[in-house]
Amino acid sequence: MLFDLPSHNTLYKALLARDASYDGQVYVCVSSTGVFCRLTCPARKPKQENCTFFGTVGECIEAGFRACKRCHPLAPMALADPAIAALLAALDERPDYRWRESDVARMGFDLSTVRRSFKRQFGMTFLEMARQRRLRDGFETLADGGTVIDGQLEAGFESASAFRSAFLKLLGKASGNLSADPMLFADWVPTPLGDMVSVTSKSQLHLLEFIDRKALPKELERLNGFTKGRLGIGRTDPAAQIKEELSAFFEGATSEFRTPLAYHGSEFSGAVWDALREIPAGTTRSYAEIATRIGRPSAVRAVARANGANQIALVIPCHRVIGADGSLTGYGGGLWRKQKLLEIERQYLPEKSKGTHHVTG
Repeated sequence: MLFDLPSHNTLYKALLARDASYDGQVYVCVSSTGVFCRLTCPARKPKQENCTFFGTVGECIEAGFRACKRCHPLAPMALADPAIAALLAALDERPDYRWRESDVARMGFDLSTVRRSFKRQFGMTFLEMARQRRLRDGFETLADGGTVIDGQLEAGFESASAFRSAFLKLLGKASGNLSADPMLFADWVPTPLGDMVSVTSKSQLHLLEFIDRKALPKELERLNGFTKGRLGIGRTDPAAQIKEELSAFFEGATSEFRTPLAYHGSEFSGAVWDALREIPAGTTRSYAEIATRIGRPSAVRAVARANGANQIALVIPCHRVIGADGSLTGYGGGLWRKQKLLEIERQYLPEKSKGTHHVTG
């Protein structure tokens, strides 16, 4: 995993040297090409600022990267399981095809066995992998100014209704109902911990959430109501800025986020969110400590509710709040992400503090 790996500089030097000792243990994701490779890949080496390193293939796929066709980083998994090899090859041949369980069965594979194999190796099923790739392609076509039909075709959806349904599930709004004159713009944000959606105006960030967060459709519905239906898809300066800052955060360059924010909540919630932003990266606080910080020591439950209502993940770091007993407690993006974020952020602690798992107070 990312936080167990050597430093970014060490791994980049290993990439330049094509150090075989890291083979199977570390992979490099290249933002300029959208692919991930072994460190021994014979391709021309990318610039250091375009590289992110992970310890598993699954993390690379979850971050939205495709396997390199020169060094074949999926080969060990494919060799270990003929079903994986055949299905990955089929997906590469037809990335825009709308794969179904019947297609997998027609190829002679047991559905439950394939499902378990893909979940074990990649953390997602084959159908989820194929669908995510197609939907992302369609979303980005719209963000680049393409028409709905362009997005539908790029995503490989056979019908407009299927494409609308996929967007309705993701954004809470069918693709055909997106505003032609948006006040707020949704954009797709790939990260090492999974794809996210940002929603920005031309001057501020209003939402940043992982696409599998259960509350996302409701949050987007509220923003759509706030704009009186003027929620669309597109790219803005704040959207570009938050992507750059997230990239720097995961690469270990900085934990600071300077993108201007727009709060959608009560004055009390805003005070809680301001307090969250004051928690240094690599440290944690309890709900009680946050309540005391804002001058409302008895409002612990209200602080917890405001923490859960935060819709600008990572930038407003609600993942840095833990239970009074040191437990992780809930996190809308999943406890596994909360754990990873806390461990990733340990790199931002002063050297003398890095031996402590959780720093509070």
